[in-house]
Amino acid sequence: MDSQTTSSARYSRGAVILHWLIAALIALNFAAAWYAQNQPRDAAMQIMGNHKAIGISILLLTLVRIGWRLTHRVPAPSADLAPWEVTLSKIVHFLLYGLMLGIPLGGWATHSAFSGGKPVSMFGIVDFPGLPFAQNKDLGETFGGAHGTFATVMLVLLALHVAGALKHRIIDKNTQALARMSLRR
Repeated sequence: MDSQTTSSARYSRGAVILHWLIAALIALNFAAAWYAQNQPRDAAMQIMGNHKAIGISILLLTLVRIGWRLTHRVPAPSADLAPWEVTLSKIVHFLLYGLMLGIPLGGWATHSAFSGGKPVSMFGIVDFPGLPFAQNKDLGETFGGAHGTFATVMLVLLALHVAGALKHRIIDKNTQALARMSLRR
């Protein structure tokens, strides 16, 4: 039996839920940041407050996801993948995990530097403490620049990730490729 047809070829339910939840939050955060750019100041501040809370949520969920991945077996790559595809997939996934940590940390550091370490409100439910930076515009601009650059890199990697999944499904006619991360069982 090849790895495409065994039940172990699927990711665990927890991994699938974390994958799609984080993916949805990332998409929402990109949309919020772009939308806020053309809004009046008060509306933009409200949107960006939610953007920050979502970013902290992504950071926390990514830590859970990394913990999950370290404690749960990952299915073997499909047997029909070329060695270069396996290698590229591992590199893209490693970089995406790094960015799912780095982008929210960069945003949190930017907020902390510009606000003098004020907390980030998590949707008015709880305040997530600011990082211990004094008001420092130069540091804030450095962190903000890194935050934006990392976000651009993430968009490129997400495009590669989606293109790879679609290539497996459409070109390779591998019906199991997308099923591995499907919410349907």
